[in-house]
Amino acid sequence: MRQAQGLTQVIFSERCGFYQTYLSRIENGQANPTLNAMEVIATGLGLTIFQLFDRVRLSLEPEAATPEAAPVEVPASSESS
Repeated sequence: MRQAQGLTQVIFSERCGFYQTYLSRIENGQANPTLNAMEVIATGLGLTIFQLFDRVRLSLEPEAATPEAAPVEVPASSESS
């Protein structure tokens, strides 16, 4: 989303008040930002935190979708007479 707005990590990190290395770690999945940090990021992108979460969720949906599992066939039980 940052790149779509033409922002470098340096410019965006300054806008948010973060170190560039911290922003890089967030983008690469190596840091878990607090909810406060997520709100700062959303504001820096011109979004609400809810809009940010929706966009992230939508961008991950194809990866999260898994094909339905094939039905499991259960063998018929053999009853003794």
